[in-house]
Amino acid sequence: MNQTLLIIDAQQELIEGTQEESAVFNKDVLIKNINKVIGNAKDANVPVVFVRDRDVAEGQGKGFQVHEEINVPAGVKVFDKSATNAFHGTALLDHLKSQEIGHIVIMGCKTEYCIDSAVRRATMSGMDVTLVADGHSTTDNGVLSAEQIIKHHNRALHGHDNVEHFSLVRNAEEDLFQPTHDDYR
Repeated sequence: MNQTLLIIDAQQELIEGTQEESAVFNKDVLIKNINKVIGNAKDANVPVVFVRDRDVAEGQGKGFQVHEEINVPAGVKVFDKSATNAFHGTALLDHLKSQEIGHIVIMGCKTEYCIDSAVRRATMSGMDVTLVADGHSTTDNGVLSAEQIIKHHNRALHGHDNVEHFSLVRNAEEDLFQPTHDDYR
């Protein structure tokens, strides 16, 4: 089964925050885990894909770029989006289908928006998903803390399915690419 690592909105300004918005919860652990999984993907010859949100830093400058501490491999595909859903209005789904991707490992920001919609849309589009439990983050929302939001989504999305495709939640220290996700059926 072909696999890919999909990193969503791991952008400088979104992770670090601004004067108006706080930094994401546990940002140092998030960056460390993204780098760990990127390294594991490279070792397993799994391609890495980044998605950036055009709303971050008004779609320009250093704040819009992937966070400077993330080890972006050479030659990665990067898609820019204008919606919460990484698949909406982008060529991401066409790219994944052209590569015959059956399993996506998902990481990034923000949990209750872009991460949640990507997990659900990927399963609806015929792919299995591994959400990295300690590889996505968000900010407090006035009702729930970021930590509560992350825990809720890890629980809600573990075992989530759409007919024959499903998602699992696993930790960054696990080998997310071996055994293949399909072995968990």
